[in-house]
Amino acid sequence: MAEKKTTKKAAETKEVAAKKTTTKKAATVKAAVMAVNAENIGFKAGDVYQALAAAEKALTVKEIAKAAKISEEETLLGLGWLFKEGKLQSTEDNKIALA
Repeated sequence: MAEKKTTKKAAETKEVAAKKTTTKKAATVKAAVMAVNAENIGFKAGDVYQALAAAEKALTVKEIAKAAKISEEETLLGLGWLFKEGKLQSTEDNKIALA
C-alpha cells in the first residue's frame, strides 16, 4: 500500500513540473512575436530617427533601443531601413549618427 502512495505522489509531481514547463515556453513564444512588414518597419525607422535626432549625438544600438522604447531587434530593422535611405552614418566606435 505504501508503494502505491509513493508512485501516485511522484506522478503528480511530474505532472506539475510538466505544466510549469509548458507555461514558460508559451510565454516566451508570445513575447517574441512581431509583425514584419513594410509599414511596421517604417514606423520603427521613424522611432529610431526621432531618438537619434533628440540625442543630437551618435548612439549604440542598445542606447537607441532604450531611447526609442523599442526592442533591439526592432531597432535593427529601423536602422537597416534608414541606412538604405542614406540617412545614417556609422562611426569608428560602433555608434550610429544621423548623416
